[in-house]
Amino acid sequence: MADIDKSPASGTPAAAPAPDKDAPLKEDIRLLGRLLGDVLRDQEGDAVFDVVETIRQTAVRFRRDADPVAGEELTTLLHKLTRNQTISVVRAFSYFSHLANIAEDQHHNRRRRAHLLAGSRPREGSVGYALNKLRAAGVDQNTVETFFRNALIAPVLTAHPTEVQRKSILDAEHDIARLLAERDLPLTPKEQVRNLQLLNARIATLWQTRMLRYTKLTVADEIENALSYYRITFLRELPALYDDIEDEIGAQYHAAPPQLGDSAYVQMGSWIGGDRDGNPNVNAGTMRHAVVRHATTILDWYLDETHALGAELSTSTLMVDVTPALQALADRSTDQSDHRADEPYRRALIGMYARLASTARELGATNILRKEVGHAAPYRDAAEFAADLQMLSESLTLNHGAMLIVPRLAGLMRAARIFGFHLASLDMRQTSDVHERVLAELFEKAQVEADYAALSEDGKVKLLLAELAQPRLLYSPFQAYTDETQSELAIVRAAREIRERYGARAIRNYIISHTEAVSDLLEVLLLQKEAGLLHPAKGVSDVMVIPLFETIPDLQRAAGIMEEWMALPLVTRVIHNQGRLQEVMLGYSDSNKDGGFLTSNWELYQAELKLVDVFERAGVRLRLFHGRGGTVGRGGGPSYQAILAQPPGTVNGQIRLTEQGEIIASKFSNPEIGRRNLELLVAATLEASLTPHAAEGAQAEQLASFEAVMADLSNRAYAAYRDLVYETPGFTDYFFAATPIAEIAELNLGSRPASRKKTRRIEDLRAIPWGFSWGQCRLLLPGWYGFGSAVAGWLEGDTDGQKLALLQRMFQEWPFFATLLSNMDMVLAKTDLAIASRYAGLVADVALRERIFRRIAGEHGETLRQLEAITGATERLVSNPLLARSIQNRFAYLDPLNHLQVELIHRHRAMSRQGAEGGEMDPRVHRGIHLSINGVAAGLRNTG
Repeated sequence: MADIDKSPASGTPAAAPAPDKDAPLKEDIRLLGRLLGDVLRDQEGDAVFDVVETIRQTAVRFRRDADPVAGEELTTLLHKLTRNQTISVVRAFSYFSHLANIAEDQHHNRRRRAHLLAGSRPREGSVGYALNKLRAAGVDQNTVETFFRNALIAPVLTAHPTEVQRKSILDAEHDIARLLAERDLPLTPKEQVRNLQLLNARIATLWQTRMLRYTKLTVADEIENALSYYRITFLRELPALYDDIEDEIGAQYHAAPPQLGDSAYVQMGSWIGGDRDGNPNVNAGTMRHAVVRHATTILDWYLDETHALGAELSTSTLMVDVTPALQALADRSTDQSDHRADEPYRRALIGMYARLASTARELGATNILRKEVGHAAPYRDAAEFAADLQMLSESLTLNHGAMLIVPRLAGLMRAARIFGFHLASLDMRQTSDVHERVLAELFEKAQVEADYAALSEDGKVKLLLAELAQPRLLYSPFQAYTDETQSELAIVRAAREIRERYGARAIRNYIISHTEAVSDLLEVLLLQKEAGLLHPAKGVSDVMVIPLFETIPDLQRAAGIMEEWMALPLVTRVIHNQGRLQEVMLGYSDSNKDGGFLTSNWELYQAELKLVDVFERAGVRLRLFHGRGGTVGRGGGPSYQAILAQPPGTVNGQIRLTEQGEIIASKFSNPEIGRRNLELLVAATLEASLTPHAAEGAQAEQLASFEAVMADLSNRAYAAYRDLVYETPGFTDYFFAATPIAEIAELNLGSRPASRKKTRRIEDLRAIPWGFSWGQCRLLLPGWYGFGSAVAGWLEGDTDGQKLALLQRMFQEWPFFATLLSNMDMVLAKTDLAIASRYAGLVADVALRERIFRRIAGEHGETLRQLEAITGATERLVSNPLLARSIQNRFAYLDPLNHLQVELIHRHRAMSRQGAEGGEMDPRVHRGIHLSINGVAAGLRNTG
């Protein structure tokens, strides 16, 4: 016992130090960093490796000590880099950001498994935790099962101008993640050597793979990028999650797992190929292409799984019986081989494979790799395929084969119900201005109304309702129309054809950007009538018309518009035939760019409460579609907390939300992480929908006082934000100089232009590159600006501290306010004024630079002071130490990328000025900027 340390005070054995749970993560990061260093030495030489290390160490000194000497040394180092060296150094730090992400994801999986193996209680964000909480609150099993039978939880994948991942990179990183996970298994010495060799090879592959696209990203590219996540994650993990949820319900309520039948409560959605708001590259052709690629992807998977199932189900009727229905299915098979006469499951599956192959060809597939045996008629729809799978399952269940369902058939049956033959519902989206122009032309050419756009709102509504009641169409094939009108009509006609061919779930939503009045909604109903998607006599609309309220004024008008909309007799009938359900989309990005972080969140909250009231009075169910981006400034942050923070009555088992850009890669490029993120959505929706809410008496009065404070803070924050962004002379010039927005607009980062118009006005800039640019320069201004001055102004004269105490109580007791501050805390942890000051150095006008940056720095300091006063936390992310450590770990590799990006922008802009005078541009500088953007985005993870 002499080797045990003893406490000098007591002489008793000292407690063993707690094991460092993050030690394996640190070990993985060191390993990947060492392997990357080895590859760097091998590929680029010792000199480049030494430069990378020197830059890293100097950047650490600059951060740790705010050392001005280190800053000068860094500037000198970066200036001295040759253009080829610069590319190598940027790539090295970018790839380390990617590798660190892989190590973190693996560690999350490792910790989750450790908790499961230890039999720990269900963790927050799991379905088990949600069910435990609901059961304790008195929610019975029948209520839970009813929720799952009626719910719709839909992540909607979207592309945007800051998309940075390439599929080749994703594939290599997927292999690295698999090899890293393999190292947690007991490996023999030879297996360990082999594992390291393969890791080294895949990292070398990364180094030798082009990270960037050299051609403009097309919509087709974006479609393929999104489809890669289905193959990696969704196709297997989503059906498996369904099985886990049924098992969890049984375990929590001590009953047999429920059979939720045909329920498809989590379904995938997509905007890619159907979202034409601000994207001239999206049209009827891209919609058709998207749906064909969706169908081809899911049918390829069904073909593979059906073939594999046929190989596995070798059951012979010499051993066990089958049901008459299964035998009849086998007898109808295209396979009549005597070798399989006693193997009805195989024969049935060979016949099903042949039908799937015919279906795939009919729906646009051109390359079926494994030829079928004989010709068979295609399936009419996915339900018919699912019925055949059910026939297999029933036969196995009744004939001692229930255990044979689990390995593959169960997942395939689930998938058929979830994905159908369409894979994901493709939304259509267009701005209301375009609809108005199209209808104006149709009315004018039909001699119904010469100047529709000039009518008052009442005049428009009256005319639109009258036209909707007419049996004839406005369009004439004998008239000439503008390209815009022809294109928009072609799109709605394509939607009808797609629904007929691929099923009703292939396209079922039409979103209207910039909805400002009821006429904006009626215009789309009329366009649907022109294409045969609206049947006024029956009161049936095949595609739901969904308003998108995105600016602050739009959000304030939302409830009134919906009240007027739902009161129209035709609309009342349409909504009744939609199951008394109406969806409303709320835009986080534009409301933030319009009014700032605090006001955007408050106006969204207010709009939701008012919508709930209007819908309850109308007797209509409300489904909210949250247009969230990756950054907190665009509604980002943890989805679980965001859903739980929604006002009571706004979820009710119905929710859709966007998943965008590199956030898709962050959440779904690893199958286990993807499964966890899908479960988080389900768990949060379950909790938010079924947790009893008591808001009576004193609680309701307290909430009202909280909301009154929030309204005051919002007004103050709005004034501060608008004063800086829209009312400060020279701010636009500062923004375009002190962020990489101009370079982002030039690069091949997406199929959509960065701005809606060819101007430098912030009003015309799309919200996505606006937020992305602030993230790149490490200010992340849209996620916090205005909060500090708002709180300071409200607290003025608070001599007895009662106002501050009220804010502290709001933080402790109001989920909305707590989530708001938690998200802002995360943004501030990633904000770095020292690095931002180097970007400010890009502003040539010294007076402008100092004036604007001083204001931003002052507001940043005030925001930190007020946040600390309210929460009591003097350091960032005290409540989330895992994220805090994650951010801290990557700063040493992220900071150099920012410094390099500033240097490259300096060079690029200098060359641009010389180019205007006849000089030459160097593509290596352009490439370096693009690489740095990729690396910073990967390092911050939620920047888009």
